Amino acid sequence: MTVGVTARLDRIGTDGRIVNVPMDHGITLGAVDGLRRIEATIDAVTRGGADSVLTQKGIAPRVHPNKNGAGYIVHLNASTTTGPDTNDKRLTGTVTEAIRAGADAVSLHVNVGSDSEPQQLEQLAQVTRTAAEYGMPVLAMTYARGPGVDESDPERLAHAVRLAEEAGADVAKTAYSGDAASYERVTEATSLPVIMAGGDPEGNEATLENVRGAMDAGAAGVSIGRTVFQHDDPEAMTRAVTAVVHDDRSVDDALDRAEL
Repeated sequence: MTVGVTARLDRIGTDGRIVNVPMDHGITLGAVDGLRRIEATIDAVTRGGADSVLTQKGIAPRVHPNKNGAGYIVHLNASTTTGPDTNDKRLTGTVTEAIRAGADAVSLHVNVGSDSEPQQLEQLAQVTRTAAEYGMPVLAMTYARGPGVDESDPERLAHAVRLAEEAGADVAKTAYSGDAASYERVTEATSLPVIMAGGDPEGNEATLENVRGAMDAGAAGVSIGRTVFQHDDPEAMTRAVTAVVHDDRSVDDALDRAEL
């Protein structure tokens, strides 16, 4: 790992742990609640303790004035819910465009087991190759998704995060398997930091239980989007997640701390 990658990883996390709030959903879902006035949401989650936020490159001008010193990740592929295949992620940006947008890292989504997996593997290889030239960290969002694929199967998830390492990424993000014991098989499948994806909104306690379980299983943090940015109080929800990830609090303590 080069000094540039190390320095930039420090900007998207704290002491090796990461609380990231992805807000690239506008390209996938449209201007949903929490993203219409994305400036206010970015301000809220970073005041709540998020180490970094993530968007597509075009939102960069709305990010920088409102992120309160937090790190910034630019996502490089996408699909929409109105298209023919939501698993078919296509490139929307490049590493050099992300650098021009002021990014501290880039991310790319791969659906392992989908019909479009081969193209996405090529995308990830291309991104990691270019990113290495610039000392830019790569967050690989590797999910178990596709026809007949169990998206919470720990063996499938373990394969997904190992794929991220094999392709040259620096951090792997994947879904939660449902409990700490099975998620250990995921975090132990790679030497990379593994961060847990949030998934569909589940409510405060259920979300924090998943965060607690992932951290107990050896995760390095979380990347939670809709459960945070669509919350009635995004700042408070971020504060609760941060209490678990960075302060090793219990779910009850985190809820109390955030007054949720």
